This record gives sequence, C-alpha cells and structure tokens, in this order.
Amino acid sequence: MRILVVEDEILLADATAEWLRGDAHAVDVVHDGRAALDRIDVHDYDVVVLDRDLPVVHGDDVCRAIAESGNSVRVLMLTAAAEIDDRVAGLALGADDYLPKPFAFRELAARVVALGRRTRPAAPPILQRAGVRLDPHRREVYRNGRYVPLSRKEFAVLAELLRADGTAVSAEQLLEKAWDEHADPFTNAVRITILKLRRKLGDPPVVLTETGVGYRIP
Repeated sequence: MRILVVEDEILLADATAEWLRGDAHAVDVVHDGRAALDRIDVHDYDVVVLDRDLPVVHGDDVCRAIAESGNSVRVLMLTAAAEIDDRVAGLALGADDYLPKPFAFRELAARVVALGRRTRPAAPPILQRAGVRLDPHRREVYRNGRYVPLSRKEFAVLAELLRADGTAVSAEQLLEKAWDEHADPFTNAVRITILKLRRKLGDPPVVLTETGVGYRIP
C-alpha cells in the first residue's frame, strides 16, 4: 500500500515508517499538517497515519479536510491523550481508527493493513494466479510449490499485479503503490524490478508486458 505518516516527532515518524516499509509498503513522511494536506492533494494514498497534535495545521483540521474532500484514503489518528472523550472526538472528525500513544508498532501495522482493506475491493488472504501463490501476512511467495525469495519491492510489485486479477497495471500505477515520493517518475526502477521478478519466478514467464499499457499476470 501507499501510506503517509504525519508525525512531528521526527524519531517516532522515522521509526514508524521503517516498520511499515518492512512490510513492503511504500511510505512517505511529513512533520506538519500543511505538508500533509499538500501530499494528499498530489498522491493516491491508501492510509494516512495522522498525529492529532501537529504544528502549522492541527491534526483535527487535517482529518476534517480529508473527510470533507470525499477522498477515499483511510485515517488512523494517533494521540497522547487516551481519554474516551478524546477518542470519540477524533472519530467524529472523520478518523477511521484511533490509536493512543505509546503504541506497539505491530499493532499499528495491523491496524493500517485492516484500514487498507477498506480502500480496495476485498481480496482473498492468499493471492494466487498462474501457479504463483503470495501470502501477504507471512510475506512468502511460491511458484508451482517452489519457494521464491523476493526483495521488498519485488514482493510489493508482485502483490499489485496479482490483485489486478489479470488486467494490466501500468508502470505509473506500480510506481504510485510500491515506491515512495522520492522515486523518479522517469526511472527504470519498475522495468528492472519486473526483470528481476521474471528471473526469480522462472520459466515459463508469468509476468507479461502489454506494450504501451503495462504488465499483467494472465
């Protein structure tokens, strides 16, 4: 998934992002509410992890703006305030979930994944097509029963191709979902990752190229 972490505590923001990247998500990080709104206007995020007490533009105002815009992105709100009234107020603003600080990274990651399921059509827990089996939770991939070790990016790209259910996915779409905002839109990263995937998955090739359209698994 593509995730935005909005947290003014820099060390916590970086640690959260690294944990989520370890689950093969593409993660961007900003430290104030104005920057968050700017990113959301540009990128198609699945989930925003949003600290409530932000500088420049308060987290409440960011959450309210997202809800009023009709954007399908899901919001996981974070706060040091653990009172029930604070949680109710955050949810009333349009947040989809609420997590008090301090939190366990494992719980945050699980909540992010659960919210991400709401932004796309329901998919089976195990993704399978053309002899390829991908388990998102165990982060394991098999081709015709043979285990295939993949890097984080290769895993993320393969998951997007499998979720497309046989339709072509453009390089731009793969960049949007599997890379963060620092990715160069003119880079060969997608093509190189596809080449590595094909080599690791073996013959016959399972990832096909549709010229001028993108890549698909038939």
